[in-house]
Amino acid sequence: QVQLVESGGGLVQSGGSVRLSCAASGLTFTAYAMGWFRQAPGKEREFVASVSSRGGMSDYADSVKGRSTISRDNVKNTVYLQMNSLKPEDTAVYYCAGRQGTWGFRLPIGYDSWGQGTQVTVSS
Repeated sequence: QVQLVESGGGLVQSGGSVRLSCAASGLTFTAYAMGWFRQAPGKEREFVASVSSRGGMSDYADSVKGRSTISRDNVKNTVYLQMNSLKPEDTAVYYCAGRQGTWGFRLPIGYDSWGQGTQVTVSS
């Protein structure tokens, strides 16, 4: 059974940084592209970043491009999201997602497996 478990969220000051982790099990990790999405109250779930199955290519939403980095460790079966220069509008539940295939995808429907989410709150 595929399981994705996020961690690393919490309360962060505006301008600060956070590193989210997602530990994967029950899958062949190198066969999955991985993504991060976020959802704020009253908002649709939105794409944040994705990384290809072997980590060679990454994709970012315009709202986080230049201040975020997605990476993966295929030995530890873990994907990370580093976010810097955090803004209050970054406040959301952040979800890790996986899809079988080489390349990431920007729509939630493209992903097979989801974590439970981790809350990131950015205070001004």
